[in-house]
Amino acid sequence: MLQKIKRALKRDWQYWLFLALPLAYLIIFAYYPMLGVQIAFRDFTAKGGIWNSKWVGVKHFLKFFESYQFKRVISNTFILSVYGQIMATMIPVIFALLLNCVENERYKKVVQTIVTLPHFISVVVLVGILRQIFNSRVGLYGVAYEALTGQYPVDIFGLTGSFRHLHVWSGIWQNFGWNAIIYIAALSGVDTNLHEAARIDGASRLQRVRHIDLPHIKPTIIILVIMNIGHIMSVGFEKAFLLQNDLNKQTSELISTYVYQMGLVNSDYSYATAIGLFNSVINLILVLVTNKVSQHVSETSLW
Repeated sequence: MLQKIKRALKRDWQYWLFLALPLAYLIIFAYYPMLGVQIAFRDFTAKGGIWNSKWVGVKHFLKFFESYQFKRVISNTFILSVYGQIMATMIPVIFALLLNCVENERYKKVVQTIVTLPHFISVVVLVGILRQIFNSRVGLYGVAYEALTGQYPVDIFGLTGSFRHLHVWSGIWQNFGWNAIIYIAALSGVDTNLHEAARIDGASRLQRVRHIDLPHIKPTIIILVIMNIGHIMSVGFEKAFLLQNDLNKQTSELISTYVYQMGLVNSDYSYATAIGLFNSVINLILVLVTNKVSQHVSETSLW
């Protein structure tokens, strides 16, 4: 066995050298830091460090489960993520199908370029744009409302019910063009003879979309949904934190913002790590279950 390994290394040393850098990156920055997960099972102190702090088992997990914040942050994260995932799947698919119906190639490229550009706007700039538009005093919304009614409108950013819509639809506007690229690429591989045959048989454009285009990209949709479910409990921190305030915390307090509050603000590192580990385990379980269900229902899966 050792001789076979040596011969393989000697014969394919260029390939192993090519893999060395990314492999080292994964070991150093992805796998080695996982040793720090044990903080979740210890009462971490700077003096004791990761290895010498007192071992307390599942104390911090029980503390989280018994906390009044547990139900709120879990439900807020789940609702926002499911809402976002549904819209982030439907809108790009619909856009890709509609764009595929356009026959003018130049027009298609221009439209695709325009709707893809917002993806490259940073989250901070995006939230700044939202505040410029929906500010109740100096924003476009506030100025227009005052001009029409003579009164200042309700502060949208202070309403608990508006946080989820602002978070999700701003993300849709920013990323639907980028997310649609993979579906547009998949649709480009549809055999044109199928459309010609369907057209001769009298099929309308909508029927061709339903029976030719949609089934063709169905496996792609399923794979992406399974991958996205792996992040269903990991809503991004930046936008939620920037949109959060004391008035909308009832719906804007997510797992990511709660971990930040506990870990960096309150310096309870063990508790914050326990919450993060719990979140990762839930995501892993969701991916495994969804992949298994998809395998049985549609025969399409990640593995």
